Amino acid sequence: MLSTPAYPLRVEATPDPLLTRWMWLFKWIFAIPHYIVLFFLQAGFLLVSVAAFFCILVTGRYPRPLFDFSVGVIRWSTRVQYYCSMVLATDAYPPFTLKDVPEYPVRVDVAYPERLSRWLVLVKWLLVIPQLLVVGTLVSSGWSAYRYLEYYSPFSGLIGLLSLVAVLVLACTGRYPQALFDLIMGLVRWALRVVAYASLMTDKYPPFRLDLGGPEPTAATSG
Repeated sequence: MLSTPAYPLRVEATPDPLLTRWMWLFKWIFAIPHYIVLFFLQAGFLLVSVAAFFCILVTGRYPRPLFDFSVGVIRWSTRVQYYCSMVLATDAYPPFTLKDVPEYPVRVDVAYPERLSRWLVLVKWLLVIPQLLVVGTLVSSGWSAYRYLEYYSPFSGLIGLLSLVAVLVLACTGRYPQALFDLIMGLVRWALRVVAYASLMTDKYPPFRLDLGGPEPTAATSG
């Protein structure tokens, strides 16, 4: 077996072993302050993506401060969704920060690209369409992958349906089913990879592959 390079975006997640059975019903209320902040952060994310487009086109580089901001917004949004609107696999309140928080149950990181293709930045919007069609259905019933960063309507799309089943099982048994967690995180990982590509943060095309589980899998090919 020959190991292949990991995708530039990495997601690591661990479900809380002792989740409150009914707290998921109220988490969206507790998260309202986050949604207010994310409204402005997401607007900044889109503006930064536009600025990055021209920087890459002219210089072949994504300015590091802008890149770090974009990664931070993805981290923040993912933590909130993991807490209250998508995975619902933790009772730990999300921190108000763009930085990586090693102790939080879900972590996202994107490897910084030293160089990016100037010509590819012109056609990524076209190349990513097949991925957007798939991920849009997974995330929110047909919305584009960009909507992943915005307010997520709980229990819409395939991920939402699976999350609803998971929390209903939690309510009845006191346990979040591990198999459902692994599947949901595989779908979330796929969606985030598409977000990173569509937002010009990498030139590596997202694989049409479902990498299950909380830990970031090590891809391999037979040889």
